[in-house]
Amino acid sequence: MHRRRLLQGAAVTAAAALVPASARAVAVPVGAVDHPTALWAPAHTANYTVPSHPSERRIDRVVIHVAQQMFTPTIGIFRDPAKQVSAHYVVRSGDGHVAQCVREQDIAWHAGNWNVNTRSIGIEHEGWVDRPEYFTPVMYLRSARLTADICERHGIPKDRAHIIGHHEVPGSDHTDPGVLWDWELYLRLVSLS
Repeated sequence: MHRRRLLQGAAVTAAAALVPASARAVAVPVGAVDHPTALWAPAHTANYTVPSHPSERRIDRVVIHVAQQMFTPTIGIFRDPAKQVSAHYVVRSGDGHVAQCVREQDIAWHAGNWNVNTRSIGIEHEGWVDRPEYFTPVMYLRSARLTADICERHGIPKDRAHIIGHHEVPGSDHTDPGVLWDWELYLRLVSLS
C-alpha cells in the first residue's frame, strides 16, 4: 500500500511538470482574494508594500487604470521584481475575468504617488487608451461589480470624487483610462451593483 501511494505521488509530480508554468494554478492562501470571483495571481513581493499596521490602513478611493497591455503580460509585469509596479486587480477585456495580484490590506504601487497608493485600491484593465474595442460591456460590468464591492467593504462613496482615473492622481503624467473610457456608464453600473 505504501509503495502504491509513493508511485501515485511520483506520477502526479511528473504530470504536473508537463504543464507549462503559465498554465499552472497558483496555490491560493486561505483568504487571499478579497473579491469573491477573483482568481489569485500574486504580484512579486518586491512590487508592493506590506504595511506595518494593516488594520490601520484606510482606503478612501479606487483608481482606474488601463494597462496599455494584454491581460496575461500585465500580470507578468507585476510578477517581475525588476518592474517595481503592481495593482490590486486586473480585469480582462473579452470576458471580464478578474485577477487579484495584491491583497487589499497591502499597498500596491500603481498610482505613482505614495500618498494615493497608501489610500487606494488600483484596478488595471486590459487594453489601450486609444482602442475602445477593449472596453467591452462585460469588462465594464465585471469591473463595476468589483469597484462596487470594494466601495461597500471600505465605506467609499460611489462617486467620481472617490472613483478616479490614473490621470487624476496628483503629479501623474499618465492619461489612462483615457477620453474613450465611458465614465457615465461605468458609474451607473457601479451604483447598480
